[in-house]
This record gives sequence, structure tokens and C-alpha cells, in this order.
Amino acid sequence: MASISRDPGGRRRILFVDPNGNRKAIRLGKMPQKSAQEVKTRVEHLLACKAAGVAWPLELATWVGGLSGDLPGKLAAVGLIPKRAEAVAETLDAFLDEYIRGRANLKPNTRRNYGMTRKHLTAHFGDDKLLANISPGDADEWREGLMRNGLSAATVSREVKRARQFFRAAMRRRLISENPFADLPAPAQANASREHFVTQEVITKVIDACPDAEWRLIVALSRYGGLRCPSEHLSLRRSDIDWEGQRITVRSPKTEHHIGGQSRVIPLFPELRPYLEAVLAEESVGDHLITRYRDQNANLRTQLLRIIKRAGVEPWPKLFHNLRASRQTELTSSFPLHVVCEWIGNSAPIADKHYLQVTEAHFAQAAKETATNLGGAESGAPAAQNRAQQVSAGDRQSSHSDTPDTKKAPKRQGVMPIGALLCEPMRMAAIDNIVPPRGVEPLFSD
Repeated sequence: MASISRDPGGRRRILFVDPNGNRKAIRLGKMPQKSAQEVKTRVEHLLACKAAGVAWPLELATWVGGLSGDLPGKLAAVGLIPKRAEAVAETLDAFLDEYIRGRANLKPNTRRNYGMTRKHLTAHFGDDKLLANISPGDADEWREGLMRNGLSAATVSREVKRARQFFRAAMRRRLISENPFADLPAPAQANASREHFVTQEVITKVIDACPDAEWRLIVALSRYGGLRCPSEHLSLRRSDIDWEGQRITVRSPKTEHHIGGQSRVIPLFPELRPYLEAVLAEESVGDHLITRYRDQNANLRTQLLRIIKRAGVEPWPKLFHNLRASRQTELTSSFPLHVVCEWIGNSAPIADKHYLQVTEAHFAQAAKETATNLGGAESGAPAAQNRAQQVSAGDRQSSHSDTPDTKKAPKRQGVMPIGALLCEPMRMAAIDNIVPPRGVEPLFSD
């Protein structure tokens, strides 16, 4: 508990004992009793959270974030709140620079993407914009600006999610009291117009147009192995190929931070074997199968685009992703989805949203099966109808007379008229002597 002490001249102090048993005081200066009482209540809340080792509730964090003047420094001096960073660290550009530089384990592509989001934020708000002065309305205007600049819905979605991540980190550091991007809508990243199934016929032309064995293996691993390019290609080693077990161990830098995501095992698909053997037969190959693009920032997408044009085929929207998605779609037609996801290295929801496609082969198969089923139904329909009519006629004939000249009813073929269905239980009951000979009418005495 804390208490308020009155000093001469209308000045006030808050006295309390910290969780370590030390007596401390916060000099508030001249302040109305009502305001001092509010500070006292907040101090007690801060003490309770510190003693329990729990995070501040949102209301308390908002109050701390909105403090100004010298009170934040006084609370920090007694250990109730962290010391605030210098003013320069609270500006947008300085915070983003510190945040990105402080994440030492970022992959190069992730670092580049963070830098792009930082550029979009600072271009709109300015380098010196204070974090605390960015409101949810400002975030709405930033998102609208991205869309006006012609960015795709998927790109805008990624930018919004990264901005949300940046400002969530600022909240955890108690630099701001709320995340202005928290409720900002992020459009769906799936774009059906960029889906494309690359057929084996097309990829064969592309592979034939490749300049060397390494490029042929890169394309084959993407289309027939479903590997992520370039990270999983560059990680592939000679020792990862199990020729006897017909398997390949794929190391995945993208998912290695997840439990069990360091690598996965895929079959040694027959389509991959000739390209693997061709690379391993070269004298220049070392432990890694792909050696040419390891030590330089080579743009594999640009190189592949040139190869595709050389092959005389139309480029598809997402050069490497479409190859990987085509393989997953292809494999799913022959193997259970959970098995294919294990080989490709994604989950069923992600596969359904971003990978699996409807292909021309699906339409052709459906048309073929439909034609076969309809043909069988049309050829069998008259025969079934004739059998039903014969059974019905036979039942009627057998009920007319018991004379020797009456034709016997044909053997039943498994089709029974409705009338026969209703009468059959009664006939069987009579046979079993369940129904008395005189019928089912009630008996009356004379």
C-alpha cells in the first residue's frame, strides 16, 4: 500500500515500500489532492504487478504511456517503470532502425522485406514522426496510400502485417500505449489470377533450354521435387541423397526456427534421378550440388525468365512458386493430402489456399468418367425396365387362377412392385399360421 504525505507549501509525496522491503518516496510537487490520489492508486497497481511478476493491464499501460513531464522519470527512478529511451529512439525511423538491426537472426530476404516496409512507413509519416503521435486514423490513411500507389492486395496485406508487428514490439517496450495498426484490415493474400499449373510438357521444354546441368537440376528440383528456391536448392548436399533408400533429405532454412522444421524427407522421384546423376557426374561439383550461385547475389528469377523465353513458352506469373504448387497439385491426385504436405513442407490449410489448383486434366478426367457412367446407365436402363415389367406381370398372372393352364410366374429378379411389397407381409403371415383362416375381421358371436 502507498500513502500521500503533505509537505509545506502544498507539495505532496507518495510513500510506499517496494517488493524488496525498501521505503521509497515520489515527490509530486504542488498537486491537488484528487490528482495525487490518482497517482497513488496507479503506484499501487504498479507495485502489485511488479510483486506478482505479471504484465501491466491495458488500462495501466495506457496511463503510463500517456504520462508527460517529469513524472515518468520519477516513477522510473524508484523502479516502478522502465527508464524511457531518449527522444530520438521514440521517432519512427530511429525505432525501426534499432528494431531491424537488433534482430540478428533474420534471413536476408526477411531483412530486405522489413526494409521495404520501413521505407513505406517513413515515406508516408516522415523520419521524425513520434511513435506515440501515430493514431489509428493515420494508419488507415497509410494503408489507403499504399493502395492508391498501385500495390497489389497481397502486397498491402504483407505491409500491414509487418507494420502491426513493428508497433506491437514498440508496445512491449512501453514506447506507446496502443498499436494503431492493430485493427487495420489486411486483405487476403491469395490471388487466384496468379495461379498457374505448369505442365510436364512445358517444363520439359524449359529444361531442354537450360544452359547447363546445374540449371536443369534447379528447374527439376522446383517442378518435380517441390523445393523452395533458392534456399532449399542451395542447401542440398551430396550426402542428402539416399540412393539405396530412394529418398532425399531437404534442409529448409525458412522453417528451421520451428520445432521439427529443420528438414524434411521426400521420395527420390524418378523425374529427378537423371538430373541429379548429371550434376554428380561433373568434376567441379563439391559437397553442395548447386555451386555456381552460392557466393554472389545472383537473381535466379531473371535467369529463369530468360530460359523460359529461350524455350519459346509463355512465362507464368510466379516463376518458382507456380512450379512448387504444380507439383503439389500433381501429387495430391495420387497420394493423400497429409502425405503430400509432409513432402512439400507446408500445411493443409496453406496448401488449400495457396497451392492446390484445378487443372485441365481434372476436367478431362471428369468428362471421361461422366461419359462412361452415362453410357452404362443408358445401356442398362431398358434391360432393368423390362425386368421390372416382367416381374410385375408375373405377379398379376399368378393371382388370377390356380388352374393348370395358368402360366407360372417367372423367377423374381430382385425388383418387387409396390403392391407386392404391401401384400408380401400378409402372405408370409398366412403361411406361418399367424393370420387365422377366416381373415383379419374381428369375430362376433351370433
